Amino acid sequence: MIRLSEHLLLGTEQQYIADALSQDHIAGGGKYFRLCNAFLERETGAACVRMTTSGTDALEAAALLCGVQPGDEVIMPSFTFTSTANAFVLRGAKIVFVDIRPDTMNIDETKIEDAITGKTKAIVPVHYAGVACEMDEICAIAKRHGLFLIEDAAQGMFARYKGRSLGTIGDVGCYSFHETKNFTMGEGGALLVNDPSMRERADVICEKGTNRSEFTRGLVEKYGWTDVGSSFLPSELNTAYLFSQLEQADRVREKRNRIWNKYDRAMRELEKNGALETMRVPPHCEHNAHIYYIKVASAQKRAELTRYLAERQIVAAFHYVPLHSAPAGRLYGRFHGEDVYTTRESDRLLRLPLHFNLTETDTDAVIDAVRGFFKT
Repeated sequence: MIRLSEHLLLGTEQQYIADALSQDHIAGGGKYFRLCNAFLERETGAACVRMTTSGTDALEAAALLCGVQPGDEVIMPSFTFTSTANAFVLRGAKIVFVDIRPDTMNIDETKIEDAITGKTKAIVPVHYAGVACEMDEICAIAKRHGLFLIEDAAQGMFARYKGRSLGTIGDVGCYSFHETKNFTMGEGGALLVNDPSMRERADVICEKGTNRSEFTRGLVEKYGWTDVGSSFLPSELNTAYLFSQLEQADRVREKRNRIWNKYDRAMRELEKNGALETMRVPPHCEHNAHIYYIKVASAQKRAELTRYLAERQIVAAFHYVPLHSAPAGRLYGRFHGEDVYTTRESDRLLRLPLHFNLTETDTDAVIDAVRGFFKT
């Protein structure tokens, strides 16, 4: 069976977890928490990084940090995971969905400004498949209207836009280290705070609303409840698991890029014959080989290809059902403008297996199976 994804396991994870267990405590905020924060700050250039228990929690912490309240509106694409919307719905906000671009599957930056009202609090671009949204234009819109810009970069670690790490361009960025991501801690995430003035409050929010961070640095004699917050810090066991992988990041990136490029070369040959469409990565964007997807003619054709691959023990899958078409999406949000591309393009998209454990033989089998389907 060639699976769509498999969690990363490089061989040093147990050693690091054993070391974490030998420390004085295994709750959040210890040695490996600090090591992961420092690694991500160094690699991304973010002013402050705080590990969280999930990418979802990173988004929820971002909503708190930006002061999203009942009655606010938050603009985002409908083609995304539920966590992107839930984080703000939990704060009482109304979600305003806008259409996507058909080339990158990212939010259409030309549709955002028309969706802004006096209630708009934030814009949440989602960097799908580790390919950046058009951040220059989106940043300019946010600045013009005085809005928070929160990057959902759950899939975007080590990807870049014009040389800048995704997650570090807006006010706040969010990563995910779920088992399906390039690097994993089972469940985990990170909050990237790019405005230094927000750093202290970010610590309070992530420490259950207390000033414990100041206490551990010896700045106050005791700590107490000072703000809203939640238990966002992951345990040392999780961060130890992750840090063992971060230390081998170049090895992981090289392997994933090799698989992605092999797929792309093969699928472009099929694209020349009109069989399918391949991923588009703008020249000013550097992807991270998180996903490789193709687009076929219709939802029916996608279902046929999915079955054909499954018969050959290959798992392929579509991605998001647009949120605005879901019951909760209709209840907590609205679609602004016309849905020209969101539904149509999501119906055509199919992800191919891509993970570190994929062998050359596996990759060739997937390519041969896709070719075989279109020959028939």
